[in-house]
Amino acid sequence: MAQVGHRVDYLAGFCCPVGGLVAGKPRVLCHENEIYLSNGTEFVYVYDQEGKVLKAVFRCPDQVWHVELLPQPRQLYILCAHSGIYCVSLEQQSRLMEQTDGDGQEGNGPSGVFPVEADACIFPDASLSMFTLLSTFVITLGQDEGKWWMRLHELPRPEQDGPPSYRQVSQVEFCPGTPPGDAGDTPPSCFLPVLCCAAAPGTQGLWCSGGFVLEEPLFSLLFGIDVAMLESPMILCGFPDGQLCSVPLKALSSSPAADGCRDVSTPAPPVKILHHLEEPIVFIGALRTERRAADDAEDEPPAGEPGCDCVVAVGHYGKMVAVKADQREEATVPELREYYLRGPILCAACGSGSRMYYSTHSDISAVDLDWAGDSSDPEDTESGTGVLPPVLSPASLSICSVVALSLSSRASEGESELLALSAKGRLVSCGLCSPEEPDVELTPAEIGRRIKELLSGIGDTSERVSFLKKAVDQRNRALASLNQVMNVSAALLSSHEGHKPIACTVTANWSCLLLQDTVTISCLLENCSEYSLEEGWTLCVQLLASPCALEEESMDSATTFTFPIDQLLPGNKRELTLPLGPAADTKLDLPLTISCALYYSLRDILGSGSDSSEDLDDFLPDDSPLLSPDREGICLPLSQCTIDMLQCLCFGSNPPGPNAPPAPPEPVETFLKVSREQTEPEEGKTLGEEKLPPSAASIRVSSELLKNALKTSETDVPLCCATLRWLLAENPGAEALSSTEVASVCGMAPDGGHVQLVVREVTMNDLSPAGPIQAVEILMESPSLAHMCRTHHAVIRRIQALVLEQAAQGSGPPDLRMQYLRQIQENHEMLLKEAQTLRDQPAMGEEGAEGSATAEKLLNIYRQLRNPSLVLL
Repeated sequence: MAQVGHRVDYLAGFCCPVGGLVAGKPRVLCHENEIYLSNGTEFVYVYDQEGKVLKAVFRCPDQVWHVELLPQPRQLYILCAHSGIYCVSLEQQSRLMEQTDGDGQEGNGPSGVFPVEADACIFPDASLSMFTLLSTFVITLGQDEGKWWMRLHELPRPEQDGPPSYRQVSQVEFCPGTPPGDAGDTPPSCFLPVLCCAAAPGTQGLWCSGGFVLEEPLFSLLFGIDVAMLESPMILCGFPDGQLCSVPLKALSSSPAADGCRDVSTPAPPVKILHHLEEPIVFIGALRTERRAADDAEDEPPAGEPGCDCVVAVGHYGKMVAVKADQREEATVPELREYYLRGPILCAACGSGSRMYYSTHSDISAVDLDWAGDSSDPEDTESGTGVLPPVLSPASLSICSVVALSLSSRASEGESELLALSAKGRLVSCGLCSPEEPDVELTPAEIGRRIKELLSGIGDTSERVSFLKKAVDQRNRALASLNQVMNVSAALLSSHEGHKPIACTVTANWSCLLLQDTVTISCLLENCSEYSLEEGWTLCVQLLASPCALEEESMDSATTFTFPIDQLLPGNKRELTLPLGPAADTKLDLPLTISCALYYSLRDILGSGSDSSEDLDDFLPDDSPLLSPDREGICLPLSQCTIDMLQCLCFGSNPPGPNAPPAPPEPVETFLKVSREQTEPEEGKTLGEEKLPPSAASIRVSSELLKNALKTSETDVPLCCATLRWLLAENPGAEALSSTEVASVCGMAPDGGHVQLVVREVTMNDLSPAGPIQAVEILMESPSLAHMCRTHHAVIRRIQALVLEQAAQGSGPPDLRMQYLRQIQENHEMLLKEAQTLRDQPAMGEEGAEGSATAEKLLNIYRQLRNPSLVLL
């Protein structure tokens, strides 16, 4: 078959449910310049094709299954799911719209949505599945108790007075099989039956919605000579189980019985099974496959159009049956041929020629059944091989996802037009070249112009193909990236309790930056998973100052560092370093909570052109644990740790022993220091403050508790040395302690201050009635009160974890003297009251001798509070 020439015009867009429209329910009708459309929802639209405006919208009580138009008088018959058939007068609705527009409302759209009231229901029957209009009758088809019933109703006459009455004339029963997966009294949810009418050429005064006229030989061969002599129109039924049946209209419309309705199911039902497609029937139509010669056209009577010579029935899965009369020398015999098209077929339509158009999910195709027209050899047409082509060659129209088709003929332009409704609710018109259009000889100028147009069209098509290819490539890359992101997310989220396949280890180190020693944070990102971290991932490191910072001006603030990851293959590591030392005008607040996470921006997947957050909501639900707080990316936590003073202390390469003398100072530094002290005191300090003793605090822990936790009984290391190594185990600079037995150490804080740790064994005599308790005392000293407090906090944090770990193993404390503990508690309460009294004195904030004395007393009280006579057991 030759390529079908066409042009496509977009007409309008209609509302579409989530997931798109489903084939079987949408319907498109065309009458004159108006298009009547139902999209499978509860709405029916009236669209003016000439003015390209939406004239009216009708809202039905339920989902619309089928729509038919009665031209005179202009009425719409609408079948709603599980409720029945409704009748809407278009003339009355037009008058109402004119009155509404006359009230001052202007615009190109409809004035509003007109509801279809319940009193417009003319056939309230929940079992109805399909209907059609035939002259003065309404033919309905419904399923009840596993059987199909066809009922014939008579339309009211225009001259009838009073409310219209639709009298049921007769009914007939069908017993087709049940499609797989369907049972019960309700009609199938996916496939509805198909109804249409076939008439002989001599039928007078017959009008049928969606019907066709057949030539006499084919009509007699299909339905019998008796029906042809009676000139009875035939009602064709295509059922979801694949049966194609026929019923003569005159067998249903003869004079009724006395009760007003005649059952013609017995004793001889007039139902004839024509064929069985063994799959749901979605379309029944007729074609004119043979072209008439000029002499035959002159002999044709002026009244009526030439009949069709081929009947086709199409199944959902691609099986197609065509029947045509083969006029041979002996007799006229029917030729039935089955074809197999690429399915599933959603809808189909036939025009006045030999082409049938059908739609699948991917395209609209046209097949031509003009066998004589396709053969250039006259002997092939007379060789007795048949009057139908042995194989069909579909031609593509390049329109995809169409769920409803309709063919209309525009006499003013002399061409056929295909109306198509897509699954997205878009209505388009496709102008088709007539297959009977004679070839016209073109002049050289016209040929040149046609060639230019074709070349321009090729260029436009090539540009569009290139654009679509880029879009497809970008979407494929986005899908590949999203797949990789989901794999990494699943790997991390599935390992909550165990070792994570992607880990980030944080350590504190001292480094020389810009000729100055400073504390740095080293983040070691290790990929032990089977997935690669590609471009787009970012490692986020957040530093959160602890709320226990001592400086009054410090506030809870977080600083986030981001490190883009170009590529990290499985099994590889990457180390990232960031400075932690204080800036010139800020102080380093310890401890710091450091959180590490992997972040992937979804905007990188959607592209830079997507600025709406609604596009991002389609990826993940609102309650997804993957979404970042700004809902613009995926955030995967890796680790969280705390960096305190013990991890940030800097020690010399040779730590001093327990009795090592202090190193001699440099002569030049000593001279400069003495010179500065003699000229002026340090800025911001008084002479009294320079002579204050260093701040100190101590913690006592039971030796038995430390021995069990550190397992020192298995080694020869003294308990004091093992305790100091344990406290500084997370400090990389304290590795030298592991080679020597050291019980005290002096380190430098990040801002240059000094902190000393001393661990020694003591005996608690008055605490237990059973005897002395051996304990280990951890003494912390520093000239800076803030440094001492931060060190105290770090030691307490480690001891708390140790006590909780030992308590979980079931070890209990020894007997204690409660009176001794109460005395210690009372002493502490007295010291706290005295400290509060000193803080409330007016001289506390003043300068001079009195203020210095008050401050010294207060510091002495705090020193006693920091050294209680208690021990952690």
